[in-house]
Amino acid sequence: MRIGLDAMGGDFAPKAAIIGAILAQKELPSEDRIVLFGHKDIILEHLLENGGNPELFEIVHAEDVIDMNEKPVKALLKKPNSSLAVGFAYLKDGKIDSFASAGSTGAMLVGTMQSVGTIEGVLRPCLAAVLPKDKEGVSVLVDVGVNPDSKPEVIYQFGLLGSVYSQNALGIDNPKVGLLSNGEEEEKGNAQVQNAHQLMKATNDFNFVGNVEPIELFKNNVDVIVCDGFIGNIILKQTEAFARTVAKRGFVDDFIQRFNYEIYGGLPLLGANGTVIIGHGISNEKAIKNMLLQSKNIFVSKINEMIEATLLNNN
Repeated sequence: MRIGLDAMGGDFAPKAAIIGAILAQKELPSEDRIVLFGHKDIILEHLLENGGNPELFEIVHAEDVIDMNEKPVKALLKKPNSSLAVGFAYLKDGKIDSFASAGSTGAMLVGTMQSVGTIEGVLRPCLAAVLPKDKEGVSVLVDVGVNPDSKPEVIYQFGLLGSVYSQNALGIDNPKVGLLSNGEEEEKGNAQVQNAHQLMKATNDFNFVGNVEPIELFKNNVDVIVCDGFIGNIILKQTEAFARTVAKRGFVDDFIQRFNYEIYGGLPLLGANGTVIIGHGISNEKAIKNMLLQSKNIFVSKINEMIEATLLNNN
């Protein structure tokens, strides 16, 4: 497998990205290859400084970098030789099997749509985050960032995408899908949630169990929690902030530790017509390493093929 990494993306790039790549390379099978996109001289410098063997990586030179504060569409047009744009070109042409970056989420979404696009039938791709359950196992929260204002039919499809991901990547049989709301009753929620509830209630495409309140997020009653990207992103950042605050106060607990974003590294962009992984902007080397390993896991689990087959069977 050829795993692409935007070596210049993220707050601590390129150093954290390249050290993370070195760590991942040591854990990957010898037949797998990490392809680093970015300024070749800078990449080589960091590889050598941190004990990496350049012969074990492929380096694709890209002059420019897309900054976090740049407008995604304009940045990709103005910087076709950026590490992110070149990486997506390689993904589109099948020269790499996956592409990951801790850079701009907006640019990653736009780059996806302009290069590989979405699987036929997918209205909008979405980001899936994995949350720990209080007893054992994990649940999926979707969307957590790329769709801040979603129509009911899009939220409905998030439930389908999250269900496929939960079943095939996490091994959860017939996952229970809940719609995040401010009450369990069917009539609770804003117009968006109420209309999405009616669509989900009528479906046989996945196992919808009704509305779930935020208090249910970490319990074992539901496997997939669905919401729009605005709410999902706030929830994700709140849980990360809480975990960091508790850790700073000296409280050590296995459950709290599982909220550490470094463990999962990156989030899969479900519905993209290719394996795209988006990392946290503050990703350190451990997070980058796990993002690359996550790239392999998502590709090998054939999530895209499962989503395509599900949508085809539902038409």
